[in-house]
Amino acid sequence: MNISAILVVVPVTEIDVASGRLEALPGVEVRHTDPATGRIVAIQEAQDVGAEVEGLKRIKALPGIILAEMVYHYFEDDPGIAAGLRSERSGAAAPARVPAFLND
Repeated sequence: MNISAILVVVPVTEIDVASGRLEALPGVEVRHTDPATGRIVAIQEAQDVGAEVEGLKRIKALPGIILAEMVYHYFEDDPGIAAGLRSERSGAAAPARVPAFLND
C-alpha cells in the first residue's frame, strides 16, 4: 500500500469544483482546502508505485488544475522492487535504476 500527500493548486474560484473532482477519483480524499489561495491537500492510496504515479497523472489532467505535486510519500515493501534489489546484490544483471513508468 502506498500513501501520498499531493498539493493541488487551482484558481480560487474553482476550489469547490476541483475538490469535488478530486473526491470522485478512486483512492483520493481531500483533507484540507484553503479557499484564499486555491490550495488543496489530497491524500491518495494506491496499491503500488505504478498506480500511485498513474493517480498523480490523473489528478494533473483534471480540468482547472494549475499544479499538482506529490509532497509526501509512504510505501510498504514492494515485492517487485525488493526482488530487483536482491538480484542486484547477488551479482545478477542489474535492474533499471528508474522504472520505465516513472520516465513517462
